[in-house]
Amino acid sequence: MTATQERSMGDLQGQKALVTGATSGIGRAVALQLARQGAEVVVHGRDATRGSETVGAINEMGSRARFVAADLADLDDLQRLVDDVAELDVLVNNAGFSLFGPTADLDMTTFDALFVSNVRAPYFLVAALAPKMAANGRGSIINISSMAGQIGLAGAAAYGATKAALSSMTRAWAAEFSPSGVRVNAVAAGPVYTRAQDRERFEALGATTLLNRAADPSEIAEVVGFLASRRASYITGSVIPVDGGRTAI
Repeated sequence: MTATQERSMGDLQGQKALVTGATSGIGRAVALQLARQGAEVVVHGRDATRGSETVGAINEMGSRARFVAADLADLDDLQRLVDDVAELDVLVNNAGFSLFGPTADLDMTTFDALFVSNVRAPYFLVAALAPKMAANGRGSIINISSMAGQIGLAGAAAYGATKAALSSMTRAWAAEFSPSGVRVNAVAAGPVYTRAQDRERFEALGATTLLNRAADPSEIAEVVGFLASRRASYITGSVIPVDGGRTAI
């Protein structure tokens, strides 16, 4: 265990966190990280088997977690999730999907689905949960954005637009809720090894970074854990690049 990890142990003790899309990839790593820091974690996803595995991994480390299934593209399902979790200390908007390809090949249904998943769902989760945080005078919201929202990537026009929107909403929500004690930040992730079948694409993108590699999900989760904690007490409205230096060049 590193010195940083030792300092973070227990700094979310007594807090409750919701991580959307927490059954695989970055979301799973974030759920484990927040649990490691002492938070009770609501693991959201659509796959009950993977959700149970994530909850089991958290329970094994001596922390508390439970799985809630919801399709965030369905507003009734989203509201059911909101009602289930009631009040939170930490919200991590991670759920979403990426799609790369020529602009002319993207059909309207898929275009709409990208915005529903990556923009509309986090918007209405924040609309429902942030006012409760503000009423309590505290809270941390972390949105998982992407370097695709900040630089031009061929084949990522629609996906990049959703992540640019999420970064914009991050700044607006900070302006709206931070005066009441709710910090709102985003992590703009670079290429991350999340799917074995896409390893070749991740490696190609990783080769464009200053560190010449893609990230492990745990490297993104470490930054999310920091932002969720009081160690980041003076950080709000920030979109923090965790991209191996890709957006610096």
